Amino acid sequence: MFTVAVVLHIVLFVYWLGGDLGVYYSSRFIIKPELQPETRAIAAKIMVGCDMAPRFSLILFGASGVTLMYYGPLGDKFFFTWWMLALVWIATLAWALLSLQEARSGGTPSHGFYHRADLAIRYLAAFALVGFGAYAIIVSEPFGVDTNPKWLGGKVAAYGATIFCGIMIRRALKPFGPTFGALMTTGSTPEVEDGIVGSIRRSEPWVYAIWFLVLLAAVLGVVKPGQLAF
Repeated sequence: MFTVAVVLHIVLFVYWLGGDLGVYYSSRFIIKPELQPETRAIAAKIMVGCDMAPRFSLILFGASGVTLMYYGPLGDKFFFTWWMLALVWIATLAWALLSLQEARSGGTPSHGFYHRADLAIRYLAAFALVGFGAYAIIVSEPFGVDTNPKWLGGKVAAYGATIFCGIMIRRALKPFGPTFGALMTTGSTPEVEDGIVGSIRRSEPWVYAIWFLVLLAAVLGVVKPGQLAF
């Protein structure tokens, strides 16, 4: 079962980062004013489709990490039980379902509810994970573990930070929807182009930060710097 958990963790990492690169590449065509609005609309649909992979990989990544801990050597150290792991997966799948509804309900009256609920979970998860990660880094024996799991604290904190970066991307892209809608109805104007390009440009630093943090989490999980022998 540990091998299955490792494979799942790797697959989620690949789809998360690979899907994010697809989203980024698609966005390059959206900001080209020389392209026809219909062509840019197709690029936007591709971008939204590619975004589904990182959206759900981010959500499932935490539960897959907990599964690794449960079946790995840290399972005994953290006193995990099967029902704790089950609760983590139930909560994670509930969040994934909520996020799916949020993505599918665009333009409907229920979208506001799903969006606010998903955003609240993301804020809670981001700050909780960064807090737990910082605790594991600062405390000498976090949660009674004496094998120096500071690498794990760094990985958890990086994961939480990626969720926060995703929130900031949403904030940066908030003007994108109305301005892109204006592009499709009234055509290109300097104001419309500034709104489209500006919102995407403001999101880019957060995108780059996610790439760095995901790679950092991967390196920490593989190298495990400072880990003591079990």
